[in-house]
Amino acid sequence: MRIVLAGLVALLCVCLVNPAQAERRMFIIASDADGYGIDRCLATGAKCGAAAASAYCKVREFAEATSYHKADRDDITGVIPNRGSGGCKSGKCEDLVAIVCSR
Repeated sequence: MRIVLAGLVALLCVCLVNPAQAERRMFIIASDADGYGIDRCLATGAKCGAAAASAYCKVREFAEATSYHKADRDDITGVIPNRGSGGCKSGKCEDLVAIVCSR
């Protein structure tokens, strides 16, 4: 019985000292110019993109968007074209936006 009690106390201490972090996920999406300007709001991180980023996260069952910005080369793994549409220049990817969602 003492072993079980000691195990529960140890587990409780671990949970209190190291609380679970919220789940976060980054989505990379196309920054399509649709005439509404939302793509520019998201890519620049302007306040006008907050509603679009939040809606994007909520549709994917996340609580909120913690950030949104023009995607960096470091945000994306795999092969990225250096030229043409969707390519990355100087570390920024022209036609891509990164949205970070959390639960």
